[in-house]
Amino acid sequence: MAQPKDTASGDKGAMRIDPSLVRELAQLLSDNELTEIEVQDGERRIKVSREPAPIITAAAAPAPVAHAAAPALTAPPMHGKEDLGAAPAAEEVSGNVVKSPMVGTAYMSSEPGAKPFIEVGQSVKVGDTLCIVEAMKVMNPITAPEAGTIKKIMVADAQPVEFDQPLVIIG
Repeated sequence: MAQPKDTASGDKGAMRIDPSLVRELAQLLSDNELTEIEVQDGERRIKVSREPAPIITAAAAPAPVAHAAAPALTAPPMHGKEDLGAAPAAEEVSGNVVKSPMVGTAYMSSEPGAKPFIEVGQSVKVGDTLCIVEAMKVMNPITAPEAGTIKKIMVADAQPVEFDQPLVIIG
């Protein structure tokens, strides 16, 4: 790979920015609903970031997937208005909150149409799979850190999730 040439001003070591690379990184941010991406090639390092969309933070407490209210989740991806009423209910449920360890997409079953890994009221053991978070085409199982009963499911199937976003409450 050819090394970047000096700029026209003659500054040795000055970095030439490739606008198409910056555009490509910005597109990756949008396509994968990321808030930051950084690439490094030798001494050249480019970091592109954006403010997270308020949609994602409002989607932190949607109605549980396994309840009778599930038809409300069949609408297009939730954009905040449906969830806002559910946020106070999340504070009322006590137990261990299992949070997403990464940015990605949460899946509640092993494949589309399959039985969900968990349902509200179900007992789980340490290590049982609660859901899967897909990040960068890698499926990451999220497992129960303790034995207990599923008190609340806080994400819908195929919902984008942020780092540290509550997924499930185990009591």
